[in-house]
Amino acid sequence: MSVRIIDLSITLESGLPSDPEPMIPEIEYMDHAAGAQGMQAYFPGVGPQDLPGGLGWAVERVSLTTHSGTHLDAPYHYHPTQDGGQPALTIDQIPLEWCYADGVLLDFAHKADGEGISAAEVAAELERIDYELKPLDIVLIRVGADKAWGKPEYLVSGAGMTRESTLYLLERGVKVVGIDAWSWDRPLPFLAKEFQETGDASVIWEAHFAGIERGYCHMEKLANLGALPRPHGFKVACFPVKIKDASAGWVRPVAIFDE
Repeated sequence: MSVRIIDLSITLESGLPSDPEPMIPEIEYMDHAAGAQGMQAYFPGVGPQDLPGGLGWAVERVSLTTHSGTHLDAPYHYHPTQDGGQPALTIDQIPLEWCYADGVLLDFAHKADGEGISAAEVAAELERIDYELKPLDIVLIRVGADKAWGKPEYLVSGAGMTRESTLYLLERGVKVVGIDAWSWDRPLPFLAKEFQETGDASVIWEAHFAGIERGYCHMEKLANLGALPRPHGFKVACFPVKIKDASAGWVRPVAIFDE
């Protein structure tokens, strides 16, 4: 039996306009020639003739937020408390058991940008793919926004989850979910417009704030969900980088299929 591994992450790149301006990553590249000069500090007297091809190490310096690139949000991102007033977990406290489990793909790529995904629609999609959720399943939501990655319109692409649909998953023991869009919620400009028009504050970050009631993690900025050959019968691994007391950690999630 062979194993097929599908990368579900975007590539972190410098200067792409797919984040709000203060969050856009910047990467400074120091090539092998610069590395040869840097090695002089560690090996006094070293010259180009002492190095292979006169070249040294390559190094990059990265400036970004914990929510840049594909990342896993911890409950602390949503609120300081979870589960009836308990301290919310930070990313370094997330149980590893949450991050390696059976995967389930729910496809809502047919929905329009800015539309909400209801609990009834989640239930109908589970029925369509003939799957019953169990505790610790990792649920992946495809809305197709990753096709706009690298462009400004990424910020307003895709449907999004709601409070009720998020709680529908959490009530069945799901702890980790993910979406191939900038946010687990509907895109923020749609939420802002609805709030301005109605004055209804319940629409603000409603799917995130569901984590106050039931602590959970979600991945944002996934990719390649359309490449998964089937909606279940695979594993997902999504272990986050440990950052002390942080609200999120970078992650390179993969789907693992036995073939």
